[in-house]
Amino acid sequence: MSKRSGGGSNGAASKASVADEPSYDKQKDLLSSTTKGHFSLLKALHMADYITELNGFCGIMSVFSSLRYCLGDPADKSNLYLALIFLPFGLFFDFMDGRVARWRKKSSMMGQELDSLADLISFGLAPACVAFSIGLRTTLDHVLLAVFVLCGLTRLARFNVTATSGNIPKDASGKASYFEGTPVPTTLGLDALMAYWVSQGWVLDQVPGGVWFAGTALEVHPVAAMFVVHGCLMCSKTLHVPKP
Repeated sequence: MSKRSGGGSNGAASKASVADEPSYDKQKDLLSSTTKGHFSLLKALHMADYITELNGFCGIMSVFSSLRYCLGDPADKSNLYLALIFLPFGLFFDFMDGRVARWRKKSSMMGQELDSLADLISFGLAPACVAFSIGLRTTLDHVLLAVFVLCGLTRLARFNVTATSGNIPKDASGKASYFEGTPVPTTLGLDALMAYWVSQGWVLDQVPGGVWFAGTALEVHPVAAMFVVHGCLMCSKTLHVPKP
């Protein structure tokens, strides 16, 4: 949810609306050029884009840490803690890319898309992987976690479409008055809750709420419903969260 522009509901497209973008045409030319050059894609990226990549890096490392926990000793929770620690760093880079884009007055549609994809990894896929690692491993758990990730995907896609539509009221500076649905990075609240569970040893067979319908096709951990509820809040069009 970087604040790269004031024109949208989660900040992913703020690069696209930074004023005076003298380098945008240069980037567009580099990306569309038929002349093959070494590292031409890397040359086309702005500084803010590289910071966005660090957001994605944190999300990917969180996913890998969750997988390492699943493959290792369940009593060793160090990889679980690593998976959770990477996510606030993702939020930091998500915030900083917008600051850098405004400072350098360089933005692009590619930056907008990078931001959304990085947010999906760090605040959608990575928390779902942590939830799987701590014990939400039944088939129905997987379905509910998939719905959560898809809600984040849908919200980010909606933002990219509506960011410049003008449908959201803006203040004198052009900043949107509110978020349409809860911002995707608010999934850090779920991460904090899972971190508390890990600290208390409430993982695997000790997940709070236990398991319902054990031994049946509908076996599920009721806490998985929290992820679905949060996903619905992200996709809500009627929920308006005032911007700070």
